[in-house]
Amino acid sequence: MQPPSLPDIAAPHLARRHQPSGLNTTFRGGDLSFADYVMLTRDTLREAHARLGTTEPEKVIEGNMPFALKPRVADGTSKPYRRGILLTHGLTDSPYFMRHLANYFAGQGFLVLAILLPGHGTQPGDLLDVEWREWAKAVAYGTECVAREVDEVYLGGLSTGATLSLYQSLKDTRVRGLFLFSPALKITSRAVYAKMHKLYSWFKPAARWVTIQPDADLYKYESFPKNGAAQMRSLTHAVQAANRGRASSIPIFAVASADDATVQATATLDFMARTRHPASKLVWYGTATTALPDGFPTHRLEQVNSAYPEQRILSSAHTAIVLPAADAHYGVHGDYANCAHYYPDQIEKYIACRTHPAQVSQGEITPENLQTGIMRRLMFNPSFADMTNSMRKFMDNLPGAEQQKEEPC
Repeated sequence: MQPPSLPDIAAPHLARRHQPSGLNTTFRGGDLSFADYVMLTRDTLREAHARLGTTEPEKVIEGNMPFALKPRVADGTSKPYRRGILLTHGLTDSPYFMRHLANYFAGQGFLVLAILLPGHGTQPGDLLDVEWREWAKAVAYGTECVAREVDEVYLGGLSTGATLSLYQSLKDTRVRGLFLFSPALKITSRAVYAKMHKLYSWFKPAARWVTIQPDADLYKYESFPKNGAAQMRSLTHAVQAANRGRASSIPIFAVASADDATVQATATLDFMARTRHPASKLVWYGTATTALPDGFPTHRLEQVNSAYPEQRILSSAHTAIVLPAADAHYGVHGDYANCAHYYPDQIEKYIACRTHPAQVSQGEITPENLQTGIMRRLMFNPSFADMTNSMRKFMDNLPGAEQQKEEPC
């Protein structure tokens, strides 16, 4: 990793990437086959990054692309494959985050499709005007494409992707189960004010942003617009309205961190306490014993100590669930460091965080952790292998395939 120079990062400023590209705020998959949707997306990303003059554009495009993985065996009854899953990334993220999970699911016999949510993969400015219902359209489309090929449909997602997966399942009886990673079921109350910037941002464009960052990552926006928070608030309210008075009856595998600084992790505990299917499971990362909601079935809970002092890991994090330590970009020896919490007010710490990995700790950016010294936000899961073992046990308890009616894509 090339160390950043102080003059280059000393002050945040709006740039071309903070404007909409005009290419990527609505879902355009429509009636396309999944292969044609992938091709259309590639063309969109290639045009957007050509305009930006992105360094290593093909590498960036490939990591942000939607994709499909097929299992070795076509073992379906009424359709080619028995099981399939749609994977959906989180807000400001990309399908890159779903790659390791996708490989795992494909190895377990699943057909895997992964989509790119509108507003993502091009430039942060494309999130300024996107609406959550466009994300929901993408998930509905991906679900249709999975259902065309498999007997049993499953959905999985990270953060916002998990919330969108839950939303789709509440209105789609074909969904047989969910895999939710750091689900964003409840966000901070500050999001209620996220649209107020429209009163004054016409003369102060920077007011449309929560943070303006260098955007040094290849597969994730670092800059974050207030509209992103507003759309997440609207999405979580839609899920709450659709789920009110109901308890999910399909099997759900969820993973969350008690120390999550992005969403209210206790909402996951409350949600899983209400699930009815006996196979449901929650893997809960934490550094202390967590008080469970009344009536929580403890046999469905797997508590994992997320502190690894010998690795200078203080805790798990919202960003750390779905990537293994060996990941070439975000892992132990990866070429990216998440230090955005120091930018721009603590530039010296930002530079030290990015350039001296042996001297910094990793974990969630909680006030307690930040008091221990310079630290990176953890981007990988040191317990990834154990998590996938738990997933396998969950899969072993899933109901068998049943005949399903053919659905068009």
